[in-house]
Amino acid sequence: MAGRPGKALSRAGALLPAVLLASCAVGPDFVAPASPGVEGFTPQRPAATTSAPVAGGNAQGFASGSDVSAYWWTLFRSKQLSAFVGEAVRNHPDVKAAELALRNARENVLAQQGSLFPQLTANGSAERDRASTSESGQWPAQASTYTLYGASVSVSYALDLWGGTRRQVEALQAQSEYQAFKLEATYLTLTANVVTAAITDASLRDQISATEEIIKAEADQLARIQHQFDIGAISKSDVLSQEATLAQAKATLAPLQKQLAQQRDQLMAYLGRLPSQDRGEHVRLVDLRLPGRLPLSLPSALVRQRPDIRQAEATLHQATATVGVGIANLLPQLTLSASYGASGPERLFSPDTIVWSAASSVSQKIFDGGTLYHTKEADVAAFEQNLALYKSAVVTAFQNVADSLRAVQYDAATLKAQAAAEKATADSLAMAVEQFKTGAVPYANIINAQQSYLNARVSRIKAQATRFTDTAALFQSLGGGWWNRTDETPDALPRVDPGYFAGSDKKTQDAMR
Repeated sequence: MAGRPGKALSRAGALLPAVLLASCAVGPDFVAPASPGVEGFTPQRPAATTSAPVAGGNAQGFASGSDVSAYWWTLFRSKQLSAFVGEAVRNHPDVKAAELALRNARENVLAQQGSLFPQLTANGSAERDRASTSESGQWPAQASTYTLYGASVSVSYALDLWGGTRRQVEALQAQSEYQAFKLEATYLTLTANVVTAAITDASLRDQISATEEIIKAEADQLARIQHQFDIGAISKSDVLSQEATLAQAKATLAPLQKQLAQQRDQLMAYLGRLPSQDRGEHVRLVDLRLPGRLPLSLPSALVRQRPDIRQAEATLHQATATVGVGIANLLPQLTLSASYGASGPERLFSPDTIVWSAASSVSQKIFDGGTLYHTKEADVAAFEQNLALYKSAVVTAFQNVADSLRAVQYDAATLKAQAAAEKATADSLAMAVEQFKTGAVPYANIINAQQSYLNARVSRIKAQATRFTDTAALFQSLGGGWWNRTDETPDALPRVDPGYFAGSDKKTQDAMR
């Protein structure tokens, strides 16, 4: 008789895989939304930009369907810029926090997967007792000492007939994917912010340098005007006008210095340093190189490249699985349990000490005030909400790319115009000085020409820096090339599968390789 329970448990174990295979997972199966059916990001195909005869003023073209480099900032050919990015990725606490959040999500998946397996518990006991026959009324009383031993193994298994547990695991896996793409979004945002901050820092330095040069030139001009006044060649009003011009130029210097100081603080924060740890390293605009050929992903590929879209997709996946959990909770729940062991004062597991049990239970909530039903309906509403948010993320992503393309094109034209304006105002200033020397024009003409030149030069420097930041923004809007990067967590995100795009043409698939 002792062997029969073992055989019964063996048969149950043999049937368990068949039961699992026969069971289904209720609720909708997640299907990633299709890519928007558009052929471009803008109504017209983006054309190559214009060029300007200054540093960073070369023309830029677009390579449609070309892949994005994982280390796109290296295309600016600045060792200092690359060093800044590397330091930020290593040191910034937001990256570390995102990595730990991903680890937490993965551990939660593994923890929930344990619910798919039977729960096995081993128990053991030993008890030492002393008894007397006087307790049963026997005299003379005799005492005896004995030991009771017990050992058992119990198994319980909540049969996942409706796939509720599997849907919970699926929801946690989607949450893990969300954290993985949040890590990539954090990485992309940080690297783009470092590049933009370093370029802005370089621009402010050039603006300050230009302003200081102009202040020096105007101070020298004031000395000459003062000398001419001393010998009676000009009136006092000309001296006062030059003094006012010099004061106005000096007044523009302090705000620029303030912006630079605050920009340095921001850059140090991106690098994971405190403001007092600034060692003075900086990027120079003249050392940067503007990439002449810019990659432009196909619209069908953007939804697989943007971390924010993939985050929204993972959230939608989680909401889909949660609907399945809610439906499964409405259905009967089946639990199997069994135990096998022995208990006695002598040898364990002898025929006389074997004890065993096997049981099953089914539970179905009959009335709960509509709690489970309305919980499921809330999950459905959350799914529809996340679907709308996913669509919003896609629209925003396409807008970002379109805006970046427009900026790259129009700001190139702006730089060309600003460079021409700088040259024209410099020539105008030189001519006004020569004409004033001959008495052909009043000194007010020089004042106006000086102010125009100062404004034009600063505007040219700003436009020059904007071309670099526009290029960085385009790389960021295209997803930053994370799928081409290998780092310390290579399993965090798989490479984009070209076969994902059902029905896409060969050009699309080749672009994703």
